[in-house]
Amino acid sequence: MANSDSAHITIGKIGSTFGVRGWVKIFSYTEPYSRILDYSPWYLTDSAGKHTLITVDGGELRHNHVVAKLAGYENPEEARALTGKTITIARSQLPALANDEYYWADLKGLTVINQTGMTLGIVTDLIETGANDVLIIKGAEDKKEHGIPYLPGSIIKDINLEKKIIQVDWELI
Repeated sequence: MANSDSAHITIGKIGSTFGVRGWVKIFSYTEPYSRILDYSPWYLTDSAGKHTLITVDGGELRHNHVVAKLAGYENPEEARALTGKTITIARSQLPALANDEYYWADLKGLTVINQTGMTLGIVTDLIETGANDVLIIKGAEDKKEHGIPYLPGSIIKDINLEKKIIQVDWELI
């Protein structure tokens, strides 16, 4: 999942139109990507952070991607106006996690500090590699992007959401 604010979390983005009845392709940030259809209601969120409630009239998997029919958008011309809009949900719609689990959106923006107290950077993104997830950080000193394996217990020593800090056993080369 992508960025979030205190009340909403980004779960996807609207793509191009699909067919002639106002359906749109959905770029889902959920895992699995079809899970986006389990959340209702959705909000379309603009760049200023304004959330507009939208009703999903239907959704399904088609050709390895998600498509949805949104209420009030009956033809492709109307639906085309939604292309690129961000889809968010109320944070309260997310299932509770165990104490040692975190939503990606909650890790973005945290400061990464190693065990010698050196600030390595800020988490800007996370990626899946198959073997493990990777924190992408923007370096505090060099402003370059660096990857740090997300391996709780070995590399990731502590995550403190209140202090907005991730403690790691890692040195930047």
